[in-house]
Amino acid sequence: MTSTTPRLLVTMGDPVGIGPEIIAKAFAAGALDDALVVGDVGALRRGVRAAGLSLPVAWLDTVADWVRCPPACLPVWQPPGLPPALDQLPWGQVDARAGAAAAACIVGAVSLLQAGQAQGLVTAPLHKEALGAAGVDFPGHTEMLQSLCAVDGLLPPVRMMLANEELRVVLVTIHVALRRAIDALDMPGILETLRITHAAGQRFGMPAPRIAVAGLNPHAGEGGLFGDEEIRLIAPAIAAARAEGIDARGPYAPDTVFMRARHAPGHPGEFDFVVAMTHDHGLIPVKYLGVEEGVNVTLGLPLVRTSPDHGTAFDVAGQGRASAASLVAAARMARRLLGAS
Repeated sequence: MTSTTPRLLVTMGDPVGIGPEIIAKAFAAGALDDALVVGDVGALRRGVRAAGLSLPVAWLDTVADWVRCPPACLPVWQPPGLPPALDQLPWGQVDARAGAAAAACIVGAVSLLQAGQAQGLVTAPLHKEALGAAGVDFPGHTEMLQSLCAVDGLLPPVRMMLANEELRVVLVTIHVALRRAIDALDMPGILETLRITHAAGQRFGMPAPRIAVAGLNPHAGEGGLFGDEEIRLIAPAIAAARAEGIDARGPYAPDTVFMRARHAPGHPGEFDFVVAMTHDHGLIPVKYLGVEEGVNVTLGLPLVRTSPDHGTAFDVAGQGRASAASLVAAARMARRLLGAS
């Protein structure tokens, strides 16, 4: 350990999902040497066993103990509010206690970050149904983090970005029904997404990030023939962004713009980001390229937060089969956003 405090905090996620296992695998591979796990010691020890590893797990009373933790030990800090006996819960089953534990880890990690005891956050996957069973009034990480980072009751405007080495997609709307997502689209919200994306690109080291905007309707509305959202909402937001010096272009037909933006060997992408109007519209292309290297980034928060591009994988939890590649990529992305070399 070369620092006195961890650079990254890694939340356990749902303890009966693959989170504990992939954390153990990533740590054993040397990908989390600068990290402190926020979670349940028993659940992490069970994750180590599920991964088939011989890895000591150190229970730290305070974050200050991290610097004294032996390099070969997985360091874990237990936040307040964890239900008991989490390592006794059945693998891969929705449980209110597991949802409550996942939420407690997020709350605890954010409190540490806000106290300056770490720099960035990597979140292992949680289960939305388990959160709901626990009475947590948020559909996922993004909304919970937004609430925890509110100032004087004002929520920071945030957007979800899913990224890999080939494609970066930012969403205007996320976890709402498709009909509601379409109704929620407006020109100010699209413009705000373009501003957040532009600022994120500059944080990535791009002086003038190129942003493609996908239309909502087939063929981007075909001049109003298939819908008028492009004319009423999307094009005016692009024009306003361009007037602010943001290199936003479109709206483009959503069935081809992702191919144009994809960075692949022999095919340099035309754009650095694609902004999509709805969740599945934007995420299907990224996930099709492979979830192993995909990373979820929450843009607009006053802290760096990344996450693997997959869920709790209840169907393989506890079997030692889960890949840690996306978690490793998420940690790498967080360091990049924090300015690590």
